Amino acid sequence: MTQPRALTIAGSDSGGGAGIQADLKTFTALRSYGTSVITCVTAQNTLGVTGVYPLTPDQVAAQLDAVLSDIGTDAAKTGMLYDTGIIAAVADRVKRYGIRNLVVDPVMIAKGGHPLLLPEAQAAVRELLLPLALVVTPNLPEAEALTGLTIRTRADMEAAGRLLLRMGARAAVVKGGHLDGEPAADLLIAADGSRQWLEAERVDSRHTHGTGCTFSAALTAGLARGLELPEAVGLAKDFITLAIRKAPGIGAGHGPTNHLAWLEEGRRLPGEEVRR
Repeated sequence: MTQPRALTIAGSDSGGGAGIQADLKTFTALRSYGTSVITCVTAQNTLGVTGVYPLTPDQVAAQLDAVLSDIGTDAAKTGMLYDTGIIAAVADRVKRYGIRNLVVDPVMIAKGGHPLLLPEAQAAVRELLLPLALVVTPNLPEAEALTGLTIRTRADMEAAGRLLLRMGARAAVVKGGHLDGEPAADLLIAADGSRQWLEAERVDSRHTHGTGCTFSAALTAGLARGLELPEAVGLAKDFITLAIRKAPGIGAGHGPTNHLAWLEEGRRLPGEEVRR
């Protein structure tokens, strides 16, 4: 097969742990050809975000045209979009180029608390992006913001997932990392009525910067490789759990995960033959 193509539409993280940088590292580790559309430049490190500099909607649209008119993509993901104008430009190009495998990671707040999506832009995520999404991947605070629900239990996660489906997404992964207790459980729920809980060890670590970006990037890479959604979600869960467990310990704050851990441990992709 030709090399799978995966596109990230997100912000740049100068610290390298999240955003465009994390996505491209993840795509590469999972043997996909990564392309990128930058929505914002941020000044940040493991201690926090000190500056956000958004591009214009026209600049974002021009990047999308350049990539999609020539290289194309097998799957795409959105991350930090920041404002309504950028969201509208992305939604327009997703429709224009017929991207079906769209992963929407509704990035809203950085680990240190800095807003990465303007409050008034949340409605645009719900109205413009979710109806285009194959799958949306919110953590619990993001799911609460999108649905208006309070999420404290697995039953609450299911209710939020069903509401996200009613907003137009074909599937949702409601990530339960913010719930207390063992194990760390995520819910995959789809419009066809299927429901699956994915559980993994809870790793006690402060090095969790960019986990949402990395999870959604691994999911996107799996879809680009032709995996069915449940298999791609399982791959993403395994990838991020390993990346947290093997975090390199960089920085004095919320450090990044280890995007190379998958390769360092010789992990194989679903359906991949053992290399001799």
